[in-house]
Amino acid sequence: MINLNLTGATRLNIIVGDPIAQVKSPAGVTQAFIDRGYDGILVPVQINGARLKTFLAAATDVRNLDGIIVTVPHKFACYEFCATSTDRARLLGSVNIMRRRREGGWHGDHVDGLGFVGAVRANGYDPTGKCALLVGAGGAGSAIAMALVEAGVRSLAIHDNEAARRDQLIAKLATLGKAGIGPGSADPSGFDLVANATPLGMKAGDPLPLDASKLEASTFVGCVITSPAVSPLVEAARRLGCKTSTGTEMYNALQSSMVDFLLARDGSR
Repeated sequence: MINLNLTGATRLNIIVGDPIAQVKSPAGVTQAFIDRGYDGILVPVQINGARLKTFLAAATDVRNLDGIIVTVPHKFACYEFCATSTDRARLLGSVNIMRRRREGGWHGDHVDGLGFVGAVRANGYDPTGKCALLVGAGGAGSAIAMALVEAGVRSLAIHDNEAARRDQLIAKLATLGKAGIGPGSADPSGFDLVANATPLGMKAGDPLPLDASKLEASTFVGCVITSPAVSPLVEAARRLGCKTSTGTEMYNALQSSMVDFLLARDGSR
């Protein structure tokens, strides 16, 4: 249970997105701050893309703002605002977390993929040597694709309705020199592991991101959606006997990585 003692000395961290109501991190990250002895909170901020740059410029001047977590759809745009970033974020051209630098500006990383792979493994499945399909090549999907390649999948097919975005991600991942990487489709037939990194399923009436009728019981299905807690794709996969991981399990697997990053302040305030 969160037991806050808010004062003027409490440090501010924010999570930015549009929409934002679906995120689970404010309570969990704030509790982690308390557990680690850091006097800080995480609060949600809804901002649309047209105003994001103006908002980030103003946020940089907020002297008690230490960190920013980034969710849909701002991960590529926020990367452009970072003065420095990790190798992983530079390859992907996106971030899901930023911390203030002592010398000014922001330092970014992208750990969504670590969370996805962590959730898969926590559910008893090893992606090493597997044939994987990723649906969605946006910010989260890009990080998941990289993490799957780094985790040792034998091959990775990527499907996205925007062919240019898909092809750009394939080209970036090809520079790693690992796994066979190419375009995929919404047909999951023959894949060992399927990852949904699209928002399809968040809204009532959304179509499934892939043809679930072609899933096999031996296929592992992971999803990034946190609301609803069990997405329609995961529900469909479970009815067929598939092992699964949810967006909430993904978040639980990556929370410590986000907090580690945010609290590695490098002397910045």
